[in-house]
Amino acid sequence: MRRTVAAVLLLGLVAGCGGNAPTEQQGQWSFKDDRGKEVTAPKRPERVVAQVSAAGALKDFGVNVVGTFGPLKRADGSTDPEAGSIDPSQVTDITGPGYGEIDFEKFAALDADLVVAGYYPEVTGLWHLTAEFEEKVLKVAPTVGIGQSKIQLPDGIKRFRELAKALGGDVESAKAKADEEAFTKAADRLKAIGAKMKAANQQIQVVGADPKLFYVAVPARNPDLDWYSKELGLPLLTPDKPDTEGGGYFQSLSWENSGTYKTHVIMWDTRQHVLGPEKMKEGHPVFQALPAVQADRFVEWNAVAPLSYASYAGIMNKLADQLEAALAR
Repeated sequence: MRRTVAAVLLLGLVAGCGGNAPTEQQGQWSFKDDRGKEVTAPKRPERVVAQVSAAGALKDFGVNVVGTFGPLKRADGSTDPEAGSIDPSQVTDITGPGYGEIDFEKFAALDADLVVAGYYPEVTGLWHLTAEFEEKVLKVAPTVGIGQSKIQLPDGIKRFRELAKALGGDVESAKAKADEEAFTKAADRLKAIGAKMKAANQQIQVVGADPKLFYVAVPARNPDLDWYSKELGLPLLTPDKPDTEGGGYFQSLSWENSGTYKTHVIMWDTRQHVLGPEKMKEGHPVFQALPAVQADRFVEWNAVAPLSYASYAGIMNKLADQLEAALAR
């Protein structure tokens, strides 16, 4: 099955890239986004609509949004992890019926003065907002694209911090400082676990799956994984033959070849549309035979979580807890 850009978008593009700090002078608001666009407005935007993980990041830095698009709630009514700390009851969900579509009537009713979403150079448009729908949005409000690839996690977080500051968020608050400290402490926990795993010759493969294919993530193409690997020392496996199509975020394998990499731990993509461990086992004897599967050594990968200190402090602490439990098996 051919990998397509759409499949890559569904299975796990994640991260951020650098840019310049905002300015506000003579009554005009300005921010240079990660597409290189100088986004301007007559005054600082106050009614922001954002893709859910961007909305979560902005909220963690003190900026509330009025509307979101992308996965907001799960079938059981709980907040989707992609939305982070967003309370679904406090925003208007303008998600449309298909990927990258929005309910334009709901959007227009929000009277938005800025739209924020992630940006991937491999595709036109923005994260959860196709180029066609972005053109419609631009007739109402300017758009900001924050990079989601080719940088490491802290750089992506800093970009959302800069945007939040430009939008009036108190990024120097006691909460913001406590979140950053918690982030640093959680990173130190993962660093210590990584050192122990390397000393024991253990590796982790990061995977996603659908009924037809098994995907092994390329750490260097995902900002959180790249940072975990290069800076924190987690021993994440890099697959031998990443797909050439769609940006090289994964190596796609048939289920018959899902045993290609035999690692000590499997980190699985937790998003709702991706198969979980129990579903991955069903009817796949090769996968079932992997040592990590046999020992039930699974940990979670929050592939598209909000890029904020608060978000990733929680994610990294949970991952550290899960790794410690898995390694004890």
